[in-house]
Amino acid sequence: MIKRNLLFISLLFFAAYVVAQEKKQSYSYSLDQAIHHALEHNYSVINSGRDVEAARQKKWETTAAGLPQINGTVDYLNNFSLQQQGVTGGGPFGGDENTIATFAFGTKHNMNAVATLSQLLFDGSYIVALQAAKTYLKYYENAKTKTAVEVKEMVINAYGNVLLAQESIAILKKNKATLEKTVSDTKETFKNGLIEEENVEQLQITLASVNSNLNNTTRLLDVAYKMLKITLGIDLNDELIVTDKLETLTQKNVGEALAIQAFNVTNNVDFQIATNFQKQRELEYKLERSKALPTLSANVNFGYNSFANEFTFFNANQKWLNYSNLGVRLSVPIFSSFAYRAKTQQAKIALEQAKTQLNETDQKIKLQYANAKSEFDFSVEEFSTAKSNLALAERIEKKQQVKFKEGLSSSFDFSEAQRQLYTTQQNYLQSMVNIINKKAILEKLNNK
Repeated sequence: MIKRNLLFISLLFFAAYVVAQEKKQSYSYSLDQAIHHALEHNYSVINSGRDVEAARQKKWETTAAGLPQINGTVDYLNNFSLQQQGVTGGGPFGGDENTIATFAFGTKHNMNAVATLSQLLFDGSYIVALQAAKTYLKYYENAKTKTAVEVKEMVINAYGNVLLAQESIAILKKNKATLEKTVSDTKETFKNGLIEEENVEQLQITLASVNSNLNNTTRLLDVAYKMLKITLGIDLNDELIVTDKLETLTQKNVGEALAIQAFNVTNNVDFQIATNFQKQRELEYKLERSKALPTLSANVNFGYNSFANEFTFFNANQKWLNYSNLGVRLSVPIFSSFAYRAKTQQAKIALEQAKTQLNETDQKIKLQYANAKSEFDFSVEEFSTAKSNLALAERIEKKQQVKFKEGLSSSFDFSEAQRQLYTTQQNYLQSMVNIINKKAILEKLNNK
């Protein structure tokens, strides 16, 4: 019995494992493919698309306010105790003029059904509202574009961090292998009494540092992958493979930067949003001014009512009385103790502020681009320098290694050459990532 239970439990675990494996997905993306995926599946991009759709519905809601409206109502009244009316002197039926007679008017059951057609004929604020609805929609479209360019930059940065960690691990593993062999050879030399133990210990310190950096970079690679997955909008448990190489992307970005055309601030999404904000303030100013205009509306009512002392409204012979009417309403603002004027002036001041903010945004974006272009140019120069320094550091390290093995150099000089090489290697990798990231900032400012 126990064996059967254990077998059943094992089968359940196996089935759960198989289901989990089936749900796990695998992705293999170049940088361009990763960007394309993120622009469809990133969580912020998805919600920004929903914001645009909600704005479209809001626009239609505003438009519908000025279109014909039809409403129907059914009223039922049960006068279980009719209200009495008093008449002096007995009313039209005669009687003592000093007495008060009371009469009950109406029927116990009343029912009324009416359909109302209403139409706004003229309202200045409605015209402005239609224009504002378009601006409202444009704002969210610009916001979606801004989200897209920001997500693209995030993907580039996250993708670059993954490549940086991968390349760092590859170099650290290579350095570790070389260093382990050197330590092993040095130990043999020490056993033969040709060098001091300090030389071995110095190399062991360097090896321990390389091991520590390798372990840390391996952990960072896992974090970098998870950050990239979140940015792409895929599950953290899914498999992701990056197919581009760091140096290939670097050369590609340097080449593309040479083709960048002159910067046009109107293409920048932040400038477009600021322009959109100014347009909103203009419409708010027009709205306050439109409130001084009259409004004209009309409605048509078609209805039936019926009266009975017994509830017989659904009988075929129940009598229903129809009625209809047409109403037109003209509302003209006359005097508001200058409240309209105060609101209009407030809107005008807000408009002037928006114009100033647009001008400030224009200048700031131009400054951002000049700074970004300068930093990108510097990153290209830094990459060239780092590449040259790496070649020099490799030659110096090899010379020191030969001298150390031949007993012409101390372990301290050799270790110093190694540390210089390791630092130069990381600087070279970082210089490539800097080019990719700085190019991403330029594209973001150009709204690409």
